[in-house]
Amino acid sequence: MAEIADAEIAARFAGFPDPARAGLLRLRALIFEVAQEIPGAGRIVESLKWGEPSYATVPKTGSPLRLGVPRTGGYAIFAHCQTSLISDFRSLFPTDFRYDGNRAVLFQDLEAPDTDKLRLLISSALTYHRRG
Repeated sequence: MAEIADAEIAARFAGFPDPARAGLLRLRALIFEVAQEIPGAGRIVESLKWGEPSYATVPKTGSPLRLGVPRTGGYAIFAHCQTSLISDFRSLFPTDFRYDGNRAVLFQDLEAPDTDKLRLLISSALTYHRRG
């Protein structure tokens, strides 16, 4: 897994409640893993957006993903709500995951999500602007 180089981002992960932190770190590792597998996806830039870890591509081949803890608890992967990322993913897997509208896929704290399916969401986000 890529080390968290930025102290503020590391502190944010440390501040997430257990066991949501473990799930969020698994999602973070999956984002970096999928990015390495996509030719031309660019470099992943990890930053904080709205206080949450955010993952964007440079150059801008994709739409950023964020990781966080929703108000309802558990943990989530968020996409920009004005993209079709979550709705497209939900059309493929309508009952496999819980969703928060067009903005997030939600997980329970101890849930180990289907990473093969999540790879599709992450790959779609990292290449969103290359659609043609």
